[in-house]
Amino acid sequence: MEDKIAIYSKNLEISDRTHDYVINKIGKVDRFLSDIDEIRVDLSHMKNARNAADRYSSQITIRGKGFILRTEEKADDLSVAIDASMDKMMRQIERFKGKRARGRGDGKSVAETLPAEMDHSIDLEKEEAPRITRHKKFAVLPMSEEEAIEQMQLTAHDDFFVFYNADKAAINILYKRSDDTYGVIEPEIA
Repeated sequence: MEDKIAIYSKNLEISDRTHDYVINKIGKVDRFLSDIDEIRVDLSHMKNARNAADRYSSQITIRGKGFILRTEEKADDLSVAIDASMDKMMRQIERFKGKRARGRGDGKSVAETLPAEMDHSIDLEKEEAPRITRHKKFAVLPMSEEEAIEQMQLTAHDDFFVFYNADKAAINILYKRSDDTYGVIEPEIA
């Protein structure tokens, strides 16, 4: 399991003790969730945070066949931020497993509908572009609008979610409206 865990830091030196702490905490996830391809842990420190409780940040992203789970927590101590993000991740795993057990309705899981040759997500940071600071590539999964809402909630992306609408055979963008309802953007080539 340890070979699937990648730990990254920003404005922070990770000690061996912290590294081992993260590995021990995150390493327990495979007991609760199988089919994990990659676990990414991003730890960061902001010296000039407005609130002292937001100085340390721990973000955990778990990618597997047919799912992406993400949590982020901030605290005034690094180990507290790690513990809080791990607790939040465990709640998301329980919620995801419950929804996964109920299935898609057609007898197939989301993972079974994926082509075998799909690439995993890749993050590319480009410093030379003055306005674009990050490019992100990810596998777009075929799903219904209801499944897109569930995935949006599981990944903690509250603003929008890009997905392949299996019902309409097109890329759609799901977004949350100010009245706590959802909208779908259906792009058309002009």
